[in-house]
Amino acid sequence: MFLAQEIIRSKRNGAVLSNAEIAFFVQGITDGSVSDGQIAAFAMATYFQGMNMDERVALTCAMRDSGDVLNWQDCGFDGPLLDKHSTGGVGDVTSLMLGPLVAACGGYVPMISGRGLGHTGGTLDKLDAIPGYQTSVSSELFRNTVREAGVAIVGQTAALVPADKRFYAVRDNTATVESMGLITASILSKKLACSLDALVMDVKVGSGAFMPTYEDSKALAESIVTVANGAGTRTSALLTDMNQLLASSAGNALEVAEAVRFLRGDSRNQRLYDVTMALSAELLLQGKLADSIASAKTKLEHALQSGAAAEHFSRMVHCLGGPADFVDKYPRYLQPANVIRPVYADNEGIVEAMDTRAIGMAVVALGGGRRQSQDSLDYRVGFSNFCQLGETLDGRKPLAVIHANSEADFAQAAAALKAAVNIGSKAPEAITQIYQTIRMDSTLKQTEELPA
Repeated sequence: MFLAQEIIRSKRNGAVLSNAEIAFFVQGITDGSVSDGQIAAFAMATYFQGMNMDERVALTCAMRDSGDVLNWQDCGFDGPLLDKHSTGGVGDVTSLMLGPLVAACGGYVPMISGRGLGHTGGTLDKLDAIPGYQTSVSSELFRNTVREAGVAIVGQTAALVPADKRFYAVRDNTATVESMGLITASILSKKLACSLDALVMDVKVGSGAFMPTYEDSKALAESIVTVANGAGTRTSALLTDMNQLLASSAGNALEVAEAVRFLRGDSRNQRLYDVTMALSAELLLQGKLADSIASAKTKLEHALQSGAAAEHFSRMVHCLGGPADFVDKYPRYLQPANVIRPVYADNEGIVEAMDTRAIGMAVVALGGGRRQSQDSLDYRVGFSNFCQLGETLDGRKPLAVIHANSEADFAQAAAALKAAVNIGSKAPEAITQIYQTIRMDSTLKQTEELPA
């Protein structure tokens, strides 16, 4: 029999906790026998003392097992269960294409996503822009959608990883979110509760990333890959750029529209294409649906060009309550903002740099994101036709097109964009989309870090 205060004391003093101690503490978080004060003390002790990889694996598994762990054995799937998770970004709409693409190549994608946090957009918020689409569903509807469409993107149920919900709330209120071990367990416990065969992590790097430095982003990627493999799920990670918007748009309905155009082949932002295909190919490789990245990309390209990926997206939308003809008639269903107009830079020149976080916060200020968790969203607002690093702007090429609720909101957003985008005379050095891929072998020894 353990005592919560003794476990806290051990971690405070720098001891390595046993699997049994960690499991006991997580059970106490779940059943309420551990108080919020004790959770806060444990989080603070962990923040300062850290956790080794064995402790991180134990915490992840205990949190995963604190609620329902999905079982797909009776679904008759003839392919692997695969998923991707991103640390969040601005204009990061990859999930909406990756899920259908992987489904079209023989995988099954039970993707449990989240809402926007700070400057980053949330996948569920984007999907809420589709009339009728349900992001909060029963386990039965979730399973049926994965079976029928090959992909279902929904929110976390109350029965899935309840320990994380309580633990995260305390961490958020006690300035202990930025703990590598706790971040790793929080991310992975929800993903591994879906009983995946393989997972790919998209860890962002740059001015719009969750982690402040490249070194921190790489450390998080290595932690996630090591812990997930240690917990029995094949996992790799890509370090991808977030020094500018990933897509051409930022804002919920605007990003959905861009995803549909991508799947239909109407238009494809090259950055978005490169990152989506790299993540999807890595997932096919990890899921053993392809024997190389090259062959995976060939399969994915066929899924795009044949329309199969768009069809899987359409089926998912319809299964989850959205219009059956959404892919064909999406402009009819995505309502426009009241004010839609371009904004131009004050001076002509080359786009040298962007404060991507500030651009994300400008979407929040328009009403497209949350300042507090209970805030309602205006799905119509945001930016489209956004400029890219290295482009030359003049009187014909705008910074972006602003979609706003009022003239006052437009003016505020225009000022924010002008402040966030640096215009100069020198083009930036070669822009990297994907920095590296981190994979592990079966012994959890890090393999060579390969370019994607």
